[in-house]
Amino acid sequence: MQRIDAHSTHKYGDFKLRIGKPLPFGATIVPGGVNFSVYSSYATSCELLLFNKHETNPFGIIPFTNDFRIGNVFTMVVFDIDYENIEYGYRMDGPFDPGSGHRFDKTKILMDPYAKLIGGRDIFGEKPDWDDPYQHRARILYDDFDWENDHPLETPVEDLVIYEMHVRGFTKHKSSKVKYPGTFAAIREKIPYLKELKINCVELMPIHEFDEFENSRISPVTGQMLLNYWGYSNLGYFAPKAGLAATGKYGMQADELKALIKDLHKNNIEVILDVVFNHTAEGNEKGPYISYRGIDNKTYYMLTPEGYYYNFSGCGNTLNCNNPITRNMILDCLRYWATDYHIDGFRFDLASILGRNQDGAPMHSPPLLEVLAFDPILAKCKLIAEAWDAGGLYQVGSFPSWGRWAEWNGKYRDDLRKFLKGNGSSGAMSQRLQGSPDLYQWQQRGACASINFITAHDGFTLMDLVSYNGKHNEANGENNNDGGNDNDSWNCGFEGETDDPNIANLRKKQIKNAVTMLLISQGTPMILSGDEMGNTQWGNNNAYCQDNEISWLDWNMTEKNSELLNYFKKMIAFRHKHPVLRSNTHFRNYDYAGSGYPDISWHGTKAWYTDWSNNSILAFLLCGKHAKQGKVQDNYFYAAMNMHWEMHGFELPKLPVNMSWYVFANTDVAPPFDICEPGQEYLMENQNEFLVGPRSIIILIGK
Repeated sequence: MQRIDAHSTHKYGDFKLRIGKPLPFGATIVPGGVNFSVYSSYATSCELLLFNKHETNPFGIIPFTNDFRIGNVFTMVVFDIDYENIEYGYRMDGPFDPGSGHRFDKTKILMDPYAKLIGGRDIFGEKPDWDDPYQHRARILYDDFDWENDHPLETPVEDLVIYEMHVRGFTKHKSSKVKYPGTFAAIREKIPYLKELKINCVELMPIHEFDEFENSRISPVTGQMLLNYWGYSNLGYFAPKAGLAATGKYGMQADELKALIKDLHKNNIEVILDVVFNHTAEGNEKGPYISYRGIDNKTYYMLTPEGYYYNFSGCGNTLNCNNPITRNMILDCLRYWATDYHIDGFRFDLASILGRNQDGAPMHSPPLLEVLAFDPILAKCKLIAEAWDAGGLYQVGSFPSWGRWAEWNGKYRDDLRKFLKGNGSSGAMSQRLQGSPDLYQWQQRGACASINFITAHDGFTLMDLVSYNGKHNEANGENNNDGGNDNDSWNCGFEGETDDPNIANLRKKQIKNAVTMLLISQGTPMILSGDEMGNTQWGNNNAYCQDNEISWLDWNMTEKNSELLNYFKKMIAFRHKHPVLRSNTHFRNYDYAGSGYPDISWHGTKAWYTDWSNNSILAFLLCGKHAKQGKVQDNYFYAAMNMHWEMHGFELPKLPVNMSWYVFANTDVAPPFDICEPGQEYLMENQNEFLVGPRSIIILIGK
């Protein structure tokens, strides 16, 4: 018996047609053809354009007649088309009245907002044909990928160590020695490295289709081409970027990305995507027509009463996230990545924009954030907010969460950097080490609401944080005016690279101090890719446009800075070994386990006494009998942090009978004695006091 809906009811020229299904939006393969569905609230007409791949002129232009319109949705099935070898777009007519929010132009070819594949930038950095009237071309995805029973890992968030990575920059340098540098495929070759590092989660900077030639230009300083390298300017939210795939030129980027995710999952490594729902690549009033502007400008963008674009993103426009149509698009998109790509979580760029009303005002209970928090399909996905935007809305500690949202903790970054230099606040630092209860406990949010980080893609690398007092962004061609000025960095006595062994050793010590504090803090730690090997950007703290050695990881650094790499590996392994460092709730500050010790206690150079006025010295003790993961208790844990430039003796708190202090790490000691293999700590001779060197940290285990 043949399906009735697999037969055409209409003809237009040689094309056989039928009224389509309005949902799902986009292009969906159906029996005998393809269902096309696109929404526009204000368009008066719509045409479907069909192209052979890479051809400038369409081989078919099919109008959506009134028969093919349901509500505000244009939808039809086109039968007998070679969907694997075509591209498609739309032309829409309607009012051009910017003052009322409408910018229709029936001459523009528009990309489908729901396109699952997008052509036009198939090879990263390959100069496009600027005469092509349809630059970013929607394609149809035939999904036959074999996942082999793969599924998201659902690792508890407190157990994650996140590794923020740029797909291209991770392996593009010739020293990476991979077959296809700068691609999804290349990361698969580096999975053994990630496993050896003990990373169990990678956070990928934007992999959705973007135009690297957006705002491209020649640097007046270096003469190099500057590109949209980071990719925080999406064209299509549903499509992986072809230029980040070795097979992108063949249209196989979806399968290549899925193969990477499957292999990462096989090795117990989760995948978080950095998603950019705050703006699109269409820019302001002078920007190009790509998709949303020509399909339904008034729906998709926040507009002033005069019809101009609000710019809370700093990139020319702001997505109208709490319009119901846009909100549903974002929800559809995240569900798609979670189901079709098995993504484990999402980090939302400039997420405070997602909580703004259609007039730009912050909302108390933003519908979009609420629906994402309670969506049944996303229920196991990590949701991480960058809790600020370019419009001045700063919500670290107050981002609407419903018990689901975590936050990039910018206050953690700032307080730790200041303490590392020796001019911070011991009181503030004590909060950050506990998972920032001052920010999250009052909302009854756990310690893992805090994503702890010292460095991220935006700003200095960890090596640069200890090598430069000021930014050096001259290569960006903006007279060093771009990038942040408040870096809380310290060059250890000399600006930039140096052959002075004393400065070099101090910098390595400071890096060890920083990662030690990060990995002994409650909350979820995030490490910037390359920090473990001492990667430098030579003082550039805003390398968004640098597709070159400034941004690419130099894998030779794994040998040059093997001391740092070894320290990172053992510190990460130590965190995984000790549940006392990975609580998903905040400390109670008293003894509820009957051990005779509170779950956490604070100390200074004298045991059980903290001089909170001394902002460079702090120590704390964790009682392992309060740390339960399943039924497993832990050792006692003591850390003494001396960020002063002089040595200080720390009186050690007494342990229970038949227990002793063992040294795990001492950043003042030269390798290989700076850190032990977890479980192989050495017994201290003096159980009463430890002399902690200048700008140094010790970690002791009581067992």
